[in-house]
Amino acid sequence: MEKKLTGVFAPISTPFTHDGQVDYEGLAKNVKRYAAAGLKGYLALGSNGENKSLSNKEKLLVLETIIQNKGADQTVMSGCIFESTAESIEMGLEMCKRGADFLTLLPPCYFKKQMTDDVLLRYFSDVADAVSVPCLVYNAPQYAGGVGLSPKLIRRCADHPNIVGVKDSSTGNMENILFAVKDKPGFTVVAGSVNNFFAAITMGGSGGVLSLANSFPEITVELFHLLEEKKYPEAIALNTRLLEINRAIGGAGGVAAVKAAMDMNGLVGGDPRLPLLPLTAEEKEALEAKLKGFGLFS
Repeated sequence: MEKKLTGVFAPISTPFTHDGQVDYEGLAKNVKRYAAAGLKGYLALGSNGENKSLSNKEKLLVLETIIQNKGADQTVMSGCIFESTAESIEMGLEMCKRGADFLTLLPPCYFKKQMTDDVLLRYFSDVADAVSVPCLVYNAPQYAGGVGLSPKLIRRCADHPNIVGVKDSSTGNMENILFAVKDKPGFTVVAGSVNNFFAAITMGGSGGVLSLANSFPEITVELFHLLEEKKYPEAIALNTRLLEINRAIGGAGGVAAVKAAMDMNGLVGGDPRLPLLPLTAEEKEALEAKLKGFGLFS
């Protein structure tokens, strides 16, 4: 399992046409470019993929497009993100049929006050029991209505035979999560951001699902290889640069900025789906100037 989850993954974005339809051709083009860049694989249908803006039919077609165009050795995690156990299982089974290698499970959040550790453990366990591929729990309180996964809960999840890892996109929890599961060598910890990627890899994590890989995949892969080879001075310098680039993009407007940076680097980004708005012309100009200042393109 860890080999399949070792390296850099793009939380792949979903491009849309000018009239707001999913651009499956553009998505296929991006996947082929990413395969050539050395990415280990993808998280389909995550926050960067605008999961909540897609119908269930669109989600499955997006997943199929990614799987049909990925590299032979690339791994695909699929975001199975729903509020009820029943719908999570129903869609999880469909994702398995289409060839997903893993499912990532974000905690339900509509009934936030009732989302205790016991409730969440039951939810994750029920879904993992029902599907045919391994599952990762997904710790991203910023996308789950403030519902986070405690290290104690993640450790309890690690006892389930079909819950094989965690993707952590929270702030300041990587060290505690790694310590919590240190006695479970088969349980994989994957960073969910450039911000905690360096710490994850140097402390025993296996890889990262990095938003920056959507726009600039090659340099994120380069950082992983430097860390893997223990070339720490070079890795520290590159990590500092990536943090600055990531801040420039993230600070400009989330998914809209990621997509704008993709367009600037020859990928198919386009606009986010409404109600999200694209960057203004002035914001795009400012972002492009910053990225040129980092030497990313002329």
